[in-house]
Amino acid sequence: MIRRFSETYRRLRLGTRLALGLGVLSLIVFAVVGAALTTYMRDYLERQLSDQIKLVQTVQSKDAAAHGVVEQKPYWGWYTAVYDVSSGSAVLRKPSDVPSDTGSFTALAGRMANSDTEITRTAQIDDKGTYLLRACEVEPGVVLVSAAPTEDIDDTMQQLITVQVVAFGVALLALVGFGRKMLRRGLKPLSDMAHTAHGIASHNLTESAARLPLRADKRGGGPEVEELRTAFNTMLEHIDDSLAVRAEAEQRLRRFVADASHELRTPLMSVRGYADLFQYAAANAPEERDKHLARLRAEAARMGFLLDDLLLLARLDAAEVETPLRPAEADLVELVEHAADAFRASHPDHPLKVTEGPQALRLRLDPQRIRQVLDNLLTNAAVHTPPGTEVAVTVGVRDGHAQVRVADAGPGIPPADRERVFDRFYRVDKARSRDRGGSGLGLAVASSLVRAHGGTIELSGEPGATVFTVSLPLSLT
Repeated sequence: MIRRFSETYRRLRLGTRLALGLGVLSLIVFAVVGAALTTYMRDYLERQLSDQIKLVQTVQSKDAAAHGVVEQKPYWGWYTAVYDVSSGSAVLRKPSDVPSDTGSFTALAGRMANSDTEITRTAQIDDKGTYLLRACEVEPGVVLVSAAPTEDIDDTMQQLITVQVVAFGVALLALVGFGRKMLRRGLKPLSDMAHTAHGIASHNLTESAARLPLRADKRGGGPEVEELRTAFNTMLEHIDDSLAVRAEAEQRLRRFVADASHELRTPLMSVRGYADLFQYAAANAPEERDKHLARLRAEAARMGFLLDDLLLLARLDAAEVETPLRPAEADLVELVEHAADAFRASHPDHPLKVTEGPQALRLRLDPQRIRQVLDNLLTNAAVHTPPGTEVAVTVGVRDGHAQVRVADAGPGIPPADRERVFDRFYRVDKARSRDRGGSGLGLAVASSLVRAHGGTIELSGEPGATVFTVSLPLSLT
């Protein structure tokens, strides 16, 4: 039975449970207050009745002393008896106005014989009810016992208890009902948050562009509920951001796989096509064979470069497992000069200007990878600008960082494409023509290598100019 009640209680809503708890607590308080009030009122009324008996006995004592018995009748329903206690036992004097059951009178008179003060007690008299008895000494050896019915007190207490039960019952019902209503109102924000959580649970989070538009925005409930609401919404914002990052990563992965497949498919198809040509006799002629083998080697080399870049990017992404950098002390100015010499030799149709800066700038870095970054930036400037476009390189120090700026006076990069130029396989040229660039990994590799060195690479400029700025920390040795 208790277990069933406990299970039923646990299934109730929090507001109902709190209201019931409030009702039980209020019931205990009402019971304690009612018992204290009832006890105090009974004691008060009994003291009043005792004082009234005392006043009556003042007159009766004189009557008993003068006549031996009490001749003056008390109030209706009261009893008076005079006892001789000089012989060690209580002997009732007659005539006396006493009921047939005088045991309580005699016992009280006997006790009074051995007491120096008046004695008061409550006794049950057969066929008469409850009486308040008071004994006092009239003279040595003579005791007066008076009894007053407590029926009026009992009736008053019964009425008081009835009023208390009704008043406390009504107050308890009103308190529980009003408290439950207030608790429901106060806990409504929690219900709203639960509803929001159910909505989130029913939301399909497997979608690549999944978002959580639900929020617990309704106010009220007090500071604690406000704190919970703020924490709840902060959690939703965090989940939203995580889903957005995941969706963006999935989108990048799909685009990366599609672009990598596209880039690898072209040289693979070329290799397959040239391999098929060797089945024919005309392709086996010495001059034809050498030409086809040269094209095969070129396509294989192109695939090799592409796979090397993909492997490098994968290793940079997993830098915590295996770092592809081999840091050493090197002169950044010297690396820029070597990259400039190589660029002039490979792109004579693009004049290159190197602005003089520090004579030497020694940093701890991977010389080969930083050289690869410089070559990629210079090559990017050459392949995306028409012949004769000037390219400028500047080396300097600013805000505790070594900076290399690669600028060209070409057509520039449209604003819509600037945020994605460092994405893998992304090209401003949507036609994907290989004569206007490589695989689209050059800037992605450069950005990843710079980040691996703890630096940054930024794009700036305007139509008619493009500027890439590489910043590396001055970790001097």
